[in-house]
Amino acid sequence: MPDLLTILTNLAWPFAICIAWMAGEFGKRWTGLPRISFYGIVGFALASTQIGVLPASTSGTGTVLFMADVAFGLILFELGYRINLRWLRMNPWFAMASLVEALGTFVAVYFVALWFGVTTMTALMLASLAMSTSPATVVRIINEQRSSGQVTERVLHLSAINCVLSVFTFNVIVGFWLFHSSSDIGDATINSLVALLISGVIGAVFGVVVPAMLRHLGNLAQDATVAFALAVILIVSITYTMHLSPVMATLAFGLTARHRRVAFSGAQRNFGALGELLTVLLFVYAASTLEWRELMAGGALAVTVVIVRLLTKTLGVTVFSQLSGISWRKGALTGLALAPVSVFVILLLEHARSRGIDVQELRSMAAVTMMLEVFGPIIIQRALIWARETTEA
Repeated sequence: MPDLLTILTNLAWPFAICIAWMAGEFGKRWTGLPRISFYGIVGFALASTQIGVLPASTSGTGTVLFMADVAFGLILFELGYRINLRWLRMNPWFAMASLVEALGTFVAVYFVALWFGVTTMTALMLASLAMSTSPATVVRIINEQRSSGQVTERVLHLSAINCVLSVFTFNVIVGFWLFHSSSDIGDATINSLVALLISGVIGAVFGVVVPAMLRHLGNLAQDATVAFALAVILIVSITYTMHLSPVMATLAFGLTARHRRVAFSGAQRNFGALGELLTVLLFVYAASTLEWRELMAGGALAVTVVIVRLLTKTLGVTVFSQLSGISWRKGALTGLALAPVSVFVILLLEHARSRGIDVQELRSMAAVTMMLEVFGPIIIQRALIWARETTEA
């Protein structure tokens, strides 16, 4: 018969998910704030380094990280499915705005980090992570608010572009890190540019094969959600095993599937009950990897990075707002809605740790992550409401 400690350890994650779900439901009802903000608070509070309910994260690999990757993969598929490449080609000023705000954020955060005295490599990694906008938070809040309109669509497209640029830049920097610490240049290369290319190809292949199979089977409306969910699980498993990028693969899968014109109806957002459950786990897990000592150590730099990042993204989008077809006000709200960064950054750091990269120096990014784990969803919710694109407008 198992001892009490083993029983409690096995029950930790199920209880944490249940507590987080209840906190999200009651918190949403009582305050009107996003559910995922409460998921993050519960995950952080129950972490092994805080109250100690959840078991400690060890090597950065394991069942919970894999399930978090699957949850993130489902969200990235849905994001990729909503990206319209034709619209990006027809509106080059919007594409220019996305590049300017991402590059501006990278440069600004890099010099801020150097000013605080961190090493060059750490500053580069911090800057590459700051470029990103978390698709998990963006898609979740947009679905929860039933938001639609110019700001909503632009935030979706910008978060996807930011995601790709951040993964690309981060993996290039990790490749240099591995090259300087290893004599195997082939390993450094496969863990950067080549890995991204292979990941994208895998996702694109699934994006062709799965729609073709669904057409052959018929009854697309009933079968599409299960088929897409199973394909995402398989893609994450393949990329996880081969040490590739599940982010790039699942995003490419959704993007390709959209252009194969297989319907993914509005009733299937969040992948139903499975997606809802995995979303709770994703945000609880993300917050549970953070430690309060790291947050305190990186506090000053974290606050500065949050402010600088928000200013550069808002300014970068606003400058091109009228050229790209929207008002100054909606441009500023679009930039403001790019605040979330938490889940995306945490998963990248966990995968970097599993590849032997020391991420302990990125304490400030941990602090940024925790701050935006709670406030990021609130900021994007407010931006969408102020843009009058939600049911609460």
